[in-house]
This record gives sequence, C-alpha cells and structure tokens, in this order.
Amino acid sequence: MTKPFDLLVVGDANPDVVVGPLRGPLRFGQREQLVEHGGLVLGGSAAIMACGAARLGLRVAFAGRVGDDPAGAFVRAALAARGVDVGSLVTDPGLPTPLTTVVTAGDGDRAILTAPGCLTSTGPEDVPRDLVAAARHVHAASFFLMPRLARSLAALFALAHGLGATTSLDTNDDPAGRWDKQLVDPVLRVTDVLLPNAAEACALAGEPQLVLAAAFLAGQGPTVVVKDGADGALACVATRLTRVPAAPADPVDTVGAGDSFDAGFVAARLRGLDLPSSLAVAAACGSLSTRAHGGTAAQPTWDEAIAAARHVSPDVNTTPHHSTSQDPSTPDTWSRT
Repeated sequence: MTKPFDLLVVGDANPDVVVGPLRGPLRFGQREQLVEHGGLVLGGSAAIMACGAARLGLRVAFAGRVGDDPAGAFVRAALAARGVDVGSLVTDPGLPTPLTTVVTAGDGDRAILTAPGCLTSTGPEDVPRDLVAAARHVHAASFFLMPRLARSLAALFALAHGLGATTSLDTNDDPAGRWDKQLVDPVLRVTDVLLPNAAEACALAGEPQLVLAAAFLAGQGPTVVVKDGADGALACVATRLTRVPAAPADPVDTVGAGDSFDAGFVAARLRGLDLPSSLAVAAACGSLSTRAHGGTAAQPTWDEAIAAARHVSPDVNTTPHHSTSQDPSTPDTWSRT
C-alpha cells in the first residue's frame, strides 16, 4: 500500500529577517550599524527542512502552528509555493507567529534572536494520527523551542514506528543551555536518526570530544549523523564511524544549511541509498544551499545534489541498497544499516 507522503515534518515555521554580514560587534546605545544585505525569508528549522526535501522530489506534509497574522499568512504561502502540503498547519487563535532575526557575521557565524510566539502552544494535538499514518518518515526539529511537543515526542515517534514509519530528530540549539537528558533520552530511544551539528552533539552527550559524543548518543539507539562544518560530516552506527569531507563552497549565506543537510540525508535514505552515499548527498545539499541568501532560495534538486555529492565522494551509489516498500506493516529499517 502506497502512502500519500514520503515525509511528515513537525516543528517550527516563521519568517526570518536576515541581515549582515556585521563587521564587528553588535553595538547598543542606539547606534545604527549598516550591513550589506537584508531580506525577509522563510525560516524555522522544520520549515526549511521540509522545503529542501520537497525540492529533492519528496512528497512532504507539514504539521505545526502559525498565528492569525500577516506573518502566518507569509509562512503558509511560502511553504505551499515550495510544494509542501500545509493542510495540517494550524492557525493559533491567540498567539502570534514566531519571528526570528538572524544577524550574520563575515566568518559564517551568526546570532539568532527569536520571539517564540505560538511555538509554546504547539503540542501533540497539532499532529493528527491520520497524517502520521500517511507518511513513510516523520522528522521533528527545534525540539527545545516547543516544550509541549517535546514532552510528547517520544509517544509520537513510537506511534510512527507502530504505523510503519521511520523517524528523525534535529534538536537544534537549547536556548536555556540545559540539554535536559530526562526530556531528551526517552525520545532518542525511538529516534532512528539524530541529526545534530557538532556543538549540539557534544552538548547532548555531555562530552567535549565529538567522536566520543557521537558514539555515546548512538548507544542510546539512533544512527547519529553530525554536521561538522569545514570538517564535513560523520555518521555513527553503534561503534562504526563513517566520514565524508565538506563539499567545496564559497558561501553567500549559511542560514539553514544544516536543515538542507537534514533534507538531503533523509531524501537519500528514503530513496534507498547506502549510508556513505547518503552522507555525501547530505553534505552536498548543505553546501549548495549556501549559494544564496536565506535558507530555501538555493536548495538543490536531486540531480544537482547527486552531481555535487560525487565531488564529495566519487563512490556515491544511487542504486537502492534495500527494499523501499511503502507497506506500513513492514517498517523501513534504513537507519540501522
């Protein structure tokens, strides 16, 4: 039985105001500072990942919340324009759409200021069971920004497994800096793929050495796939480590590159590519997304991603290495191989 969607993405969606690069420290005291670029673009880790996956050819649905305001209308239209199904994007009756300002620096770093708005009210009731049943894979993002959803995510992922779907999680940063293990650990036990960056992996594990952190997290159950900046990416399954180098890039804007990486990895695995090839595709997608300002403007097509991935790793194999059956009674085990 074919499922209607390859991917259900659950999480945050908001406008991003991206300005920069800022040459020097951010100054207060009512000082005005000029930057070279400013833009209003679609933001939110989950939203950017959903758009990247749709651009790669997946059938994508989105579940989350926006406010009943112009920012919410902007988000809904932007997702739909990129081919993402927004039939389950809830309009919050009382809280506004989240808003984020991203200040980029010349070295690729950035500061992120977010007013969470209706993220605080996003919860399990916003993810219909029928929609979970309709998807081959469920991905969640911005775990720490949505405390109600975070507390119920283990149950949601367990439901997805019971309905024949695989799962992935990108926690993103924890603004509070707590990285609460009592909150995270139950989710990791039902997460097939964890997709942190290097700093997030170390914080989640409480371990400063990246390889040890990845191995520790993999010991909780998931395949751990880490975005490691200029050092490329690595994947850890149990104690087995796979690395790929960074894809060549002359970045214009790195906002959302990690989310495009996530989209590339999930798309590659759902197409049946093996782990090393999927890692190379993910690295290529992250790199290619930096060609333009904002998180979605330069996301690649599947053919572009494969061509770039072969520059990262000439051994990229596009022949499916496993069954891509969409029968929900036979869950896909791609994350464990």
